[in-house]
Amino acid sequence: MAKLNLALLLIILSTYFSSVLVKASWTKHNPQTMSYIESSCNVTLYQDLCIRCLAKYVKNYSIIDGPHHLAQVALSVSLSRALHTRGYLSRLAKELKTMKNKKEYLMVKDCANQITDSVDQLTQAIKELSEFSRYDFTINDDMLWHISNVETWVSTALTDASTCVDSFTGLRMSKTMTAIKIKAQNMEKVTSNALDLFRVYTLKSYKATTRTTKKP
Repeated sequence: MAKLNLALLLIILSTYFSSVLVKASWTKHNPQTMSYIESSCNVTLYQDLCIRCLAKYVKNYSIIDGPHHLAQVALSVSLSRALHTRGYLSRLAKELKTMKNKKEYLMVKDCANQITDSVDQLTQAIKELSEFSRYDFTINDDMLWHISNVETWVSTALTDASTCVDSFTGLRMSKTMTAIKIKAQNMEKVTSNALDLFRVYTLKSYKATTRTTKKP
């Protein structure tokens, strides 16, 4: 137990210091983009994670072109984490099956299935979000249909990730099971952030459309 707690402490400290270094680097090289990321992430539940992930996925000196672009990047982050987690779980499931550890194998397999569903949902959401430009980002009946699709898919992906995490609740876990839970929780959090940023984007689009239609 002491070794496990030490490992978790090292993970937390590593995450914290990497966040500080990434933030300092981006503030120095691209203050405008970093400022936009920080202000946008204020609406998310996991703000520090949001800032760290978005900063890593935007190249130096590039510009995030508004909330639609930001939502695209956030969903890409979520899909990347889901793919990484699925790959990790798939490899681990094969190892456990070979070791004939039936209990842990079934738990990992079920979790892998949930994350695979998340990958499919997030892929669909990203494709759907790319269609928004066809409607000039103006809220109308067609646009509302696309918005509903994206929100449904991302929400479902979040639910799938949460189901995986909840399957480990209350268990006395090995190091392997703890590592799985941490990875699944991370994917759950970045997906939650992506959903928040997408909702902000749709709200801003709706307000912009409303102002335009009210003009004489």
